[in-house]
Amino acid sequence: MPISAAPEAMVKKPPSLSGDIWGGIAAMLVALPSAIAFGVLTYTVLGPQYAGAGAMAGLLGAAALGLVAPAVGRTNGLISAPCAPAAAVLTALIAGLLDTKSGPGLPPDRIPALLIVTALLAGALQVLYGALGGGRLIKFIPYPVVCGYLSGVGVLIALGQLPKLFGMPAGTPLFEGLITPRLWQWESLAVGLVTIGLMLLAPRITKKIPAAIVGLLGGIAAYFALSLHSPALLTLQNNPLVIGPLEATGAGLGNFVSRMGEFARLDVDSLKFIVLPAITLSVLLSIDTLKTCVGLDTRTRTRHVSDRELVGQGLGNLVSALIGGMPGAGTMGPTLVNVTSGGRTARAGLIEGATVVLALLVLSPLVAWVPIGALAGILLVVAFRMFDRGMFRLLWRPAGRLDFAVIAAVVLVSIAADLIAAAGVGVALAILLFIMEQIRGSVIRRKLYLNETSSKTHRLPQERKILKEHGSEGVFCELQGNLFFGTTDQLYALLERDLSAKRYILFDLRRVRSMDYTAAHLFEQMNAQLEEHGGQLLLSGMPSSLIEQRDFEHYLTELGVAKTREGVLISETMDGALEWMEDRILEAAGVSMQAETGLLALKDFHVFAGLDETTLAHLAACATERAFAPGARVFSQGDPGEEIFLVRRGSVQILLPLEGGKRHHLNTFGRGDFFGELAFLDRGKRSADAEAKEPTDLFVLSRGLFNKQCEANSRLAAQFFERLAATVSERLRQTDSELRILADH
Repeated sequence: MPISAAPEAMVKKPPSLSGDIWGGIAAMLVALPSAIAFGVLTYTVLGPQYAGAGAMAGLLGAAALGLVAPAVGRTNGLISAPCAPAAAVLTALIAGLLDTKSGPGLPPDRIPALLIVTALLAGALQVLYGALGGGRLIKFIPYPVVCGYLSGVGVLIALGQLPKLFGMPAGTPLFEGLITPRLWQWESLAVGLVTIGLMLLAPRITKKIPAAIVGLLGGIAAYFALSLHSPALLTLQNNPLVIGPLEATGAGLGNFVSRMGEFARLDVDSLKFIVLPAITLSVLLSIDTLKTCVGLDTRTRTRHVSDRELVGQGLGNLVSALIGGMPGAGTMGPTLVNVTSGGRTARAGLIEGATVVLALLVLSPLVAWVPIGALAGILLVVAFRMFDRGMFRLLWRPAGRLDFAVIAAVVLVSIAADLIAAAGVGVALAILLFIMEQIRGSVIRRKLYLNETSSKTHRLPQERKILKEHGSEGVFCELQGNLFFGTTDQLYALLERDLSAKRYILFDLRRVRSMDYTAAHLFEQMNAQLEEHGGQLLLSGMPSSLIEQRDFEHYLTELGVAKTREGVLISETMDGALEWMEDRILEAAGVSMQAETGLLALKDFHVFAGLDETTLAHLAACATERAFAPGARVFSQGDPGEEIFLVRRGSVQILLPLEGGKRHHLNTFGRGDFFGELAFLDRGKRSADAEAKEPTDLFVLSRGLFNKQCEANSRLAAQFFERLAATVSERLRQTDSELRILADH
């Protein structure tokens, strides 16, 4: 059911004992009729004589879940009780076990023991899900699959209750019964219609009494009013229109002990029929609980612990099964009534369970007189509300038609086959939806060539010219999403032409969430194809702590894709990989990338090329020489300064300090380049840190000394600032070009 929170429901009220008491009692009034109805719905598949056993199973299940689940799960305000998915799965299971054609054809008296084993296995699986952290994974099941399954449950409940609403004889086909009024029992139909009408009108009349209670009481009153006309209705024994005596067939701890002999008779052929229903039941009950918890969190502004709640629900279902009760889950209806009535803590759930026990002890004789038609009416309203009618709006929206197809497929399979088959279809469609979602978007987030982007290492003008001309030999791709068998073909298709025409391809994996063997094998194939014409595949940004806690680098190394001397090259940083590709392109163009050991003179710097000897002598007069060891700080952010630095040998990194002691790498300046020009121009504070990357020698040109030299040589200032402005302008143009390309991508 959709959650529509009123504004006042969103206000977080302080918990109180009185609020929990009233909330628990109000929740019990909602949960009790539904629990009885679901129990009767399940057990009457065995035959009308099992209605009393079903009612008892519903009451015991509500009591066990109400006492155990909140004590362990401790989700504030959550109410657990038998629910529609449990009834639907167990009903389908009973029908299958009774079937003599495709099932074992068991006699009805042997099936309650199998129901107990099914509920025990489902509860144990829920405990296992919680212990293994499965609470987070179950919430990732696509909504269309869950919606289709719950809508299918609603349809099956409705189809199963229509014969009871009309009072048709057992075994009458539904369509035949609907078109044959002589088969109807008008007393049952009248009681059911009164119950349905009152349930629908109750919220408009009063909000203090739950609609299910209003409908049930109205149905009981209508039944006894009709008895004035038909005195036979006041007979309890063998009366198909009421539940009848609550004989604990298949229910109760004592009865469980008495059935130990029947458990010993269970064989493998019988047990194999319950494994898949138990798994389906455990998943559905877990989904139903966690959906309720998420809705509850938005109303109470709290946060549940999904894994702990699954353990609590599993233990509750285990206890319920041991005493012969119905399994269940955290249910939305009683939970909302609890919260709106003042229940705020797990105490409210315990109080709800305690009041169910009290009702079981006090009201059991009265439950025998509850009309089957009234319970059918309650379940029909529940089924109507379970069916997601909003899914038909998806038909008119092109983007929603695939989701509608998924919902409709699950609903149709649940009707045409059974809920177990619908569960299989749902899982298959969940996988298909995931694959289609991944394929729908491109796995390549951004693709650039090296003449469109560059590393953070500043290149000299002649080197930048070469990279501009030959940079298309290197390709940079930023990947995203999941690299698996569903997306690798797309990746290869997008890069097929580059693999045959380019030399270097770099994949940045920072935004990749997962990788499988197919993707690893594709990397190996790509690298082999590049190596055929002297190329190389590079990877950077290797995640090591994602959802599945997989270390990509270790994974690729273990598979032999990334090797020490050959194979895919893995770079610690994206900038390092870009720099490596640039160096290879420059080497291919005849530029030596070997570290130069000689110290540059002023005349060797590109920015001073062509200056006469006099001007160079004046520049030398205002320059000093300094040497820095690797890691030594040239200057720090916030330092006052007026110098410009020229790199004679080595390299210097410019690093921007961030919060938490981290620093962002802005640029690297190598031999023949300069940095620090901003402070030289405006004499302001340094905007970043400068740190020697390797043994480095610098010329330090002071602005104060430079100004004095300019007094003696008037041409010095004009020539120097002209060269400086031209170089800075070229850098800005390059930056502007890269920013424009990034904006376009």
